[in-house]
Amino acid sequence: MAADLTPADFSVVPTLEGLPAAVLDWLLAHGERREFAPNETVVEPGMPAELMLVLLQGSLQFYVARNGQPEPAFRLDTGQISGVLPYSRMQTIKARGVAVGQVVVYTLHRDLFPELEQVSPELVQRLVALMSDRARLEARGQERDDKLRALGKLSAGLAHELNNPAAAIVRAAEALNQHLRASPTLMRDLLQHCPDPAALDRLTTLALAPAADGPPLSGLARADREDELLSWLDEQQVPDPYALVEGLLNAGLTATQLTAAVADLPTAARPAALAWLEAKLASLRLVHDVQEAGGRISTLVHNVKTYSHMDRAADFAPLDVHAGLDSTVNMLGFALREKNIQLRRDYAPGLPPVRGQVSSLNQVWTNLLDNAISALPPGGEITLRTLLEGDFVRVFVIDNGPGIPPEILPRVLEPFFTTKPAGEGSGLGLDIALRTVETHGGKLEVSSAPGHTEFCVWLPA
Repeated sequence: MAADLTPADFSVVPTLEGLPAAVLDWLLAHGERREFAPNETVVEPGMPAELMLVLLQGSLQFYVARNGQPEPAFRLDTGQISGVLPYSRMQTIKARGVAVGQVVVYTLHRDLFPELEQVSPELVQRLVALMSDRARLEARGQERDDKLRALGKLSAGLAHELNNPAAAIVRAAEALNQHLRASPTLMRDLLQHCPDPAALDRLTTLALAPAADGPPLSGLARADREDELLSWLDEQQVPDPYALVEGLLNAGLTATQLTAAVADLPTAARPAALAWLEAKLASLRLVHDVQEAGGRISTLVHNVKTYSHMDRAADFAPLDVHAGLDSTVNMLGFALREKNIQLRRDYAPGLPPVRGQVSSLNQVWTNLLDNAISALPPGGEITLRTLLEGDFVRVFVIDNGPGIPPEILPRVLEPFFTTKPAGEGSGLGLDIALRTVETHGGKLEVSSAPGHTEFCVWLPA
């Protein structure tokens, strides 16, 4: 018996408005009134889910554990209903509920739901509708969290990708600043020996000549070339040959080329000439490094635009499947390299376009690739394969990981099903992929065995 409660106490609960007095009397006779002090725990994770909770006074704050830490999930205020509702399949409590202020709760045991349905079918319908609304809100929240989690992974990878060329530009700019500041002094030291203009011309020609093409030197060959250059620089009376040998070696210059370039210079002028030459070569190499790093950043920005579809409308349009796959791979490049995963592309030539939303399909490729990366041990392999079969383009994402256990395989496309630890996955990634593919008139299939897990997307050509 819900002692100390009257039908008037239910007036704060919108779901109970307008019910016959007999129904309210039945609730009072079969439920229980409970009171909790501020900050007192009302429900704990793992408790049997047995009670419907109707909040008559105060608020309840619910927390879920993510990565071992409590995180606010939702709040229940006066007049709201939570806990187990009719036809609910929930068996255990998943969140911790804490009283905010003085809390009064009306509870009804789930064993009484069949009798309640006989007493008031209308109230049961209201409670079922409430449960459906709650499930939709939870699904939207989980889907939002899943997308934010995916965005976080992509952002972290992109930040890492951008940091490398940006740091390279900063380092090159600092070194270039030092070389440019030293250049006037080096030129002065060279010109004080009044070298012949023709000799200077040979020196500047060598400074501006492109580096010799060819395969990179082996470690042993490079060491031999370095010893040869050091000996030659010693012969030219260079005070610190080790300061110059790296730059001359990186430019691909040999002792023979340098001998020809300084042949007409006085012996006393050669150390200054070689120092000036090395500084010019190093400056040009640093400018080239800045250009390469800047080009890498431009490529990354282009990949982001292609992936996110920022420069096009969100309508359905003819799309190149290969371009979408490649832009997704570029966005996930850091995650692939972090686990040393090999990626193979087996693309069908002349593949026709599909009609769709590129950002939505890129989300599908992201979810499938991210799952494959997570499943693989370091050094694994992912294959992207496309082919045309009848009126459909088929896209395969294949990994050589341990596979999906047979007892789990039928459930992997179900919403909220996940094998990842709490806080690391919502179980909606593949469900989002499935629904997206279906809205594009296609289907998603999965098969798995140890060493070969295959997701196949069918899209109308």
